Parts: sequence; structure tokens; C-alpha cells
Amino acid sequence: MNAPFNPGHLSASARARGAIRARFSRAGARSCLSDLFEAGGLRLRFPRNAQSCEAVIVNTGGGVIGGDSAALSFAADAGADVTLTTQAAEKIYRAQNIPAQIALDLTAANGARLEWLPQETILFDGAKLTRTFSLDMHNSARVTLLEATVFGRLAMGEHSITGHLCDRWRLRRDGRLVFAEDQRLTGEVGSMLDRQSCGAGARATALLLHIAPDAEALLEPVRESLASATCEAGASAWNGLLAIRLLSPAPETMRATLKPLLDILRGRPAPRVWQ
Repeated sequence: MNAPFNPGHLSASARARGAIRARFSRAGARSCLSDLFEAGGLRLRFPRNAQSCEAVIVNTGGGVIGGDSAALSFAADAGADVTLTTQAAEKIYRAQNIPAQIALDLTAANGARLEWLPQETILFDGAKLTRTFSLDMHNSARVTLLEATVFGRLAMGEHSITGHLCDRWRLRRDGRLVFAEDQRLTGEVGSMLDRQSCGAGARATALLLHIAPDAEALLEPVRESLASATCEAGASAWNGLLAIRLLSPAPETMRATLKPLLDILRGRPAPRVWQ
């Protein structure tokens, strides 16, 4: 009988190296793709959308394993209106030694509207992932960033998981650093999240950032929406930046909280692939 497939045992030569580089420009009343490079198993697809240029990232490999890397770079030129999302939740499989690496680099020119709204990232038991988030934006641009993470395949009973997650955020506005954050969870991740001071039993987390000239004016509507949330949530705003954090024992509860927040920040519903 064949042994069960364990992607963590694949050799280094079998690791996936994926990349997408795309630029979006405004053409009359519409925004459109002006340049695209794709490599490895990553593809960019464009469902029809009358409101903006909506680009959907597809991972043809079906998931990410230890040692895989993905380099994503997106630029919105002056006046462009671009929404970036994913076809489905991204799965991060068990790794033996080397973490998977995902790097996101965003650029938003004057008057651009750029949204990074992927579906959740699911860390399997034993997964290892390092992510970096970089943004350079014009002061007049509007940028909305979401990163939602689920710890364990909860439907299969993976609650006490081990693993490694390292996130690094560096966001700049007119060359000035406006948001920086480093997060590291390694080892008994489930036990860490069970601590009252850390996650109080949460298995799904999200960080939602909105950077725009009117970001602070949206704080009260956001807090009104969070007042009826069924998960732990908080919001704060300063210097044209609005930050929202969510903690939930279940990803579906967190998503139900996120959707009305996106309505407030975007003035339009969540991307269609979220439905």
C-alpha cells in the first residue's frame, strides 16, 4: 500500500516559485490592466465588473507547502480603481523545516483606489508561513487592506495546532512610514491563542486597514457596525488611517462581521467571489 501523501517531504527542487506582477491604468471612465507578468502556478483572472477593475488571484497548485514562495506586485496608476482578491481561501500545508514565503508589494499613485481583499488563509497543523506586506501610496490615494487568517482545519477538529506564522507590515504614504507591525507565532499556536491575553480561544483573526483622506471620519460608522458583532472586535483611527482588528472562534462569524465593514469602507459590497 502506498504511503499517504505528505507535501512536507518534497525535495527543494519540487518547491513552487510563483509570481504575479500587474499594473492597472485608467482609460476614460474605466480602469484596466496595462501590464501583466505571471510565473509558476499563479494566475490573474478578471470577472466582469461595472464598478471597478476586479482581479482574482488563482493558485493552480491548490495550496502552499513549506519552501514555496509567491511574489505578488500590483501597481495602480493615477485614478485607477482596482480590487484584488482570491478565488478561494488559501491553504498552507504542513511543512518540515522551511517556511513558505509570500511577499506582497503594492503601489497606489495619486487619486488611485487600490483594494487588497483576499479570502482567508488557512494554516493546517504544522504549517509554516512568512509573509511581508509593503505599500507605497500617494497622499490622495485610497487603499484598503485585509488579511484574515484561520488557524487549523476547524471542521476536521484541528484546534490544538502547532506551526509558525511571521507577518511583517511596512506601509508608507508619500514616502513616510505610517504603519509598521511585526507578528510572530511559533510552536504551540493553539495554546497561545487560548490564552486570555492573546486570543481568548480565537481560531480566526483579521486585520483590516483603510488609508484615505477621509479614513478618520469612518471610525464612528465602523464602531456602530461592530457594536452588533458576534466576535471580539475593535477599531481606532489616526492620521488618515483606520485600523480594525477581529478575533473569532469561527471563521464564518468573522466573515459575517467583515462584510458590513467592507460596505462602509468601500461604499459597495464585498467582491463577488466572496459570496
